[in-house]
Amino acid sequence: MKIWLYPESSPRMEGELAKAAEAAEVTEAAEAVEVTEAAEAVEVTEADGVASAAEAADDMKGTAAFGAAEAQHVLPSMTAYWAEGTGPRPAMVICPGGGYARKAGHEGEPVARWLNGLGITAFVLDYRVAPHRHPLPLSDAHRAIRLVRHLAAEWNIDPERVGILGFSAGGHLAAAAGTIEAAAAETSDDAIERHSARPDLMVLSYPVITFGEDGHEGSCRNLLGPNPSPELQERLSLQRRVDAATPPAFIWHTADDQSVPVQNSLLFANALSRFGIPFELHVFPHGRHGLGLAREDEHVNQWTKLCAAWLRKHGF
Repeated sequence: MKIWLYPESSPRMEGELAKAAEAAEVTEAAEAVEVTEAAEAVEVTEADGVASAAEAADDMKGTAAFGAAEAQHVLPSMTAYWAEGTGPRPAMVICPGGGYARKAGHEGEPVARWLNGLGITAFVLDYRVAPHRHPLPLSDAHRAIRLVRHLAAEWNIDPERVGILGFSAGGHLAAAAGTIEAAAAETSDDAIERHSARPDLMVLSYPVITFGEDGHEGSCRNLLGPNPSPELQERLSLQRRVDAATPPAFIWHTADDQSVPVQNSLLFANALSRFGIPFELHVFPHGRHGLGLAREDEHVNQWTKLCAAWLRKHGF
């Protein structure tokens, strides 16, 4: 079930979406070449436990196809995956990664289905990416959380158990939602905006955290533009945004991640520790970037069991 985030984001705008798609100068042939090059760039070995070269390419492709990205993200939305169970269910907004240029499919629906198995209703967020810049992706994440709370009774959701889960650049977005204030706008004419956008907890999978040293250059460029000021990079380095109101976090990473260094997760965990925020951090010794559920890596795939136990501990 697709849910539009804003009143103007509705099926009546499909004509505008079609026009944008026609204007995008990206052909199927070019996309095929891009996927092939991305797959060839990834060293897939049995030791890595990679699910497939296609998934690796899926996680990496798209950084140049801004025309196509714009066509795909005129209408911010989220797709709902409903959990079964009696009583109001906890909910999780999922932010797939993709360097703020696109969204990796294997970090979306499969993750939602896993959460459904835990009794958690999941919403895969189709947030805006490049050429759209900050703060638009964060606005979409905040809006999604508010919308879930606004319609909690209708959707059989507990509005006090709404979390956010993100991978890679989507982890940056999830951490931003948890650390950058978005209080309820109690006097807003839009009833949705009267709800807090702060998630009740965060699950961060190999997240981009900093735009300083050890940051991910592509994510920074796609989100902030080609020449962001040092001050803006500092404000969006999220270890510096942690405070006493930051929600609990489950974080995992691999020590030899060659795309987003593990220092990102360590920086965030250290900041949480300084403020006494509950967190759980797992660093696995080996594994490429973009593993998602890591189903074919018998070691790294333990993160889902560890996370499930942590979620139960926090009432999810």
